[in-house]
Amino acid sequence: MALPARIRELLACPKCRGALEEAVDGGALHCTSCSLSYPVRDGIPVLLVEQAEPLAR
Repeated sequence: MALPARIRELLACPKCRGALEEAVDGGALHCTSCSLSYPVRDGIPVLLVEQAEPLAR
């Protein structure tokens, strides 16, 4: 499920305050500044640093 554009504009990485990009499948939000991936569960972004996973490089 894709997040509405207005919501994506408001969200920022909780660790570095960088912009978040939605994953192709819509299942995560990626911060390219600090290379973390935040899950989206049931259409709700989980923006907890403890729940983030490192982006594969």
